[in-house]
Amino acid sequence: MHIMGFEDYRAQALALSVALQTEYREIRLHSFPDGESLVQVPVDLPDHVVLVRSLNQPNCKLIELLLSVSALRKHGARRISLVAPYLCYMRQDAENYPGEAISQQVIGRLLADNFDDVITVDPHLHRVQRLVQAIPARYALAVTAGGEIGRFLQQQYADALLVGPDSESEQWVSEIAVTIGFSYTVANKVRSGDKQVAITLPERDYAGQHAILVDDMASTGHTLAQAAESLLQNGARQVDAVVTHPLFCSDAEQVIRQSGVTRIWSSDSITHSTNAIYLVNVLAEAVRQIA
Repeated sequence: MHIMGFEDYRAQALALSVALQTEYREIRLHSFPDGESLVQVPVDLPDHVVLVRSLNQPNCKLIELLLSVSALRKHGARRISLVAPYLCYMRQDAENYPGEAISQQVIGRLLADNFDDVITVDPHLHRVQRLVQAIPARYALAVTAGGEIGRFLQQQYADALLVGPDSESEQWVSEIAVTIGFSYTVANKVRSGDKQVAITLPERDYAGQHAILVDDMASTGHTLAQAAESLLQNGARQVDAVVTHPLFCSDAEQVIRQSGVTRIWSSDSITHSTNAIYLVNVLAEAVRQIA
């Protein structure tokens, strides 16, 4: 087995190869002036190749993955696994308005048709319970960053109130809180647009509390910002935030910090300056499970 990476996700792919004690090789990319990509894969390949790349900013990456898979199979790879810690296009799982494409089904089928296995971390699924329902590959494995986040929080804080900014976050917040012995609560969110959200906190005493917002992803940052402002208005002495997938589109990080959040931590599912929680052990164990 070889680990294959790309320059934009080299550190994580290289760390995975070290953890698995296998060779790391890199796929070369060149962008033409018109936006097309030239992909060059290593040759003399083993039977099993593991491609490692997170799929934030996905449109160009998906094309490059398809080109890579084609070339890898041509040069001897019989089994190709994808490790994509952040998995794109999973949120749209229904035709909410007439004419909308159901991206989860389209991209899920695309990945299943091209990869033998897909491994990801805490995918943003709504109406489906298992990743294989979205990606019908031989192995479709979703692992969680919750354990690594919990261990990190225990190292940073003696005690704190974990706060999920919406109902979708409860699955991660509750599990982390129970594991490390922190208390938790979950807010209610009403979204009226990409950047328009309203957060309502449950009734409880927040005065003097050190609150840590926990969410699976931060995109525009407005959900975390609104939650932080509500916590501070209700007397919290400090608000920090930890996210699994730091998408941080445009000015998202600035929006969060301006809301009063003191510290922002993230996992390295997506490369960002806030990375402090490393997923290599979780991902290495997942690869061992399917190997």
